[in-house]
Amino acid sequence: MPRLHRRLIYATIFAVFPGISSRSEVPTRDQIDATVTVELPTDPAAIVAMVGQSPILLGEISPKVDARINDVLSKTEEKVPEDQLNYARINLTRGALAQAIQNKMMRESFLLDQVATQSADKRREADQLMQKKARGMFMESEIPELKKQYNVDDLNELDRLLREKGSSLLARQREFVDAMLGHLYIRSKVAKDPEVSIAEINEYYLTHREDYQHRSRARWEQLSVVFSRFGSREAANQAISEMGREAYYGGNMQAVARAKSQEPFASKGGLHDWTEQGSLASDVLDSQIFSLPTGEMSQIIADNDGLHIIRVLERDDAGVTSLADVQDEIRAKIRQQKINNSQQAVMEAMRDRVPVWSLFPQDIPGAKPLKPVNLFPVATQPTLPTPQLR
Repeated sequence: MPRLHRRLIYATIFAVFPGISSRSEVPTRDQIDATVTVELPTDPAAIVAMVGQSPILLGEISPKVDARINDVLSKTEEKVPEDQLNYARINLTRGALAQAIQNKMMRESFLLDQVATQSADKRREADQLMQKKARGMFMESEIPELKKQYNVDDLNELDRLLREKGSSLLARQREFVDAMLGHLYIRSKVAKDPEVSIAEINEYYLTHREDYQHRSRARWEQLSVVFSRFGSREAANQAISEMGREAYYGGNMQAVARAKSQEPFASKGGLHDWTEQGSLASDVLDSQIFSLPTGEMSQIIADNDGLHIIRVLERDDAGVTSLADVQDEIRAKIRQQKINNSQQAVMEAMRDRVPVWSLFPQDIPGAKPLKPVNLFPVATQPTLPTPQLR
């Protein structure tokens, strides 16, 4: 397969399967094609998903998809077969549609919370009120940021630049409204700062006790010379001896290390932060660091690479970190896990509450298949309006 074709395929795969972290994990073309059982409509007014009472039109998805494909194609003059382009378009559409459906589900759930079983008119009234508030926030917060990002002041020019990227002011406004209402819904259901008891912290600590076991560790200062930089071992010994005397009588190993030492940490004053026993490349240094008295300069230590003088600043024996030292860390972990569990429960309840029909039902748990529907009959199909934003 030509390089461009592979790049286009990988671009679509990573868009649809964001959990994939490497190409070795990418499913085969046959595996992915097996899930694509429908042809995309061509009319931008065609409904590609229904989320509760909210339709999602192809025209809300396709500009982003086309922009992504055109971005890849613009990087080469090589012609891509139509079947490859169709493959990319379908899979990119799947990824964009799945995200749009999730946003709509949260929006629908928020509206259901507001009106419950009230009439359709009440629901429409609440919807319009919430959208009005969200649009106001879009104009106040998002528009200035977009103008700054694209370095423009004119809204028409901003809309033109967004369309070049596969978006528009209307699309960005719609996405902002959905995202805001969805955020309000999640915030109303998920505690921002759930309580974590001492008993929960203690249980976590006992269950994960092995995670808090540690080997001996130490912090130390180091002066070094490397044999390869000297004509003889005697010359190397003379250089390290001079550094040692200067540090001993001057009392500042770090200053000497910055000026003369030849080890990788010399620019940091030869200061080595907490390091566990057994992790050093030099067995000789490892042994000395974990046996010498702390606070005292060592004699000259030789290993295969050179000569060294060290001073151990601190050393902790092997053992288990106390609960007191890690309880804040554990509390934060439990709190985040509670938030994640609550969010997951909200999402599952939302799927049960809001029915979804989609061209790609396999991408949304519980969704039903939807045949492409044109929102406007051909004889009466209107031109979609350009947003009037001031």
